[in-house]
Amino acid sequence: MGDRDHGSAVRAWLRGIEVFAGPLPEFAPERAPADPVALFLSWLSDAVADGLRDPHAMTLSTVDEAGDPDARVLILKGVDGSGWQFAGHGFSPKGHQLTIHPRAALTFHWPQHGRQVRLRGPVTPGSAQDSAADFLSRSVTARAESLLARQSQYLTDTAERDHALEKSLARVGQDPSLVDAGWTLYTLAPDEVEFWQAAKSRVHTTRLRYERAADGWERCQLWS
Repeated sequence: MGDRDHGSAVRAWLRGIEVFAGPLPEFAPERAPADPVALFLSWLSDAVADGLRDPHAMTLSTVDEAGDPDARVLILKGVDGSGWQFAGHGFSPKGHQLTIHPRAALTFHWPQHGRQVRLRGPVTPGSAQDSAADFLSRSVTARAESLLARQSQYLTDTAERDHALEKSLARVGQDPSLVDAGWTLYTLAPDEVEFWQAAKSRVHTTRLRYERAADGWERCQLWS
């Protein structure tokens, strides 16, 4: 089979994969709350109640110094009136990118519900106290790995990695209150938040966007 035939077969295979198998929840944008945080927490609660896996996982998208996009999946740490929180090492690629371009996008996807939530806006680092509290809430192994400060560096020897982690674990065991000064709790305060609800027909997708205004939020529906 040639490359073109193989590509056609892959495209046909992809088109044949069922999406939005349902049943899908209803979404009436005219009854949506005035604040996007309330609607987001409602959708997240629906995902948790229905047993969707990793419902608090999200894609964080940033850009590097050359303007090239980058993305990775993280876990939501919190959400309130100030914004959506996530954490990471300040010396990691994402930390470096957020220092250069302190804006980002977050994407939540709950495929079993046919739902997405998309946010974008400025990102600010939290206080040393808040970042330390988040660090200490992590598992012992996660803290030990962070203290190595080697994220995304080339790994040439797994034995060296295992030995370094063992030493770091011992260090944490000797001082359970030890905090990685580079660990940072970030908050994205969105300029806009979009809620996307699929329909089984794939025709009447519902999109509702919240746009930040001087005195709160404005809501508008979008063409699908």
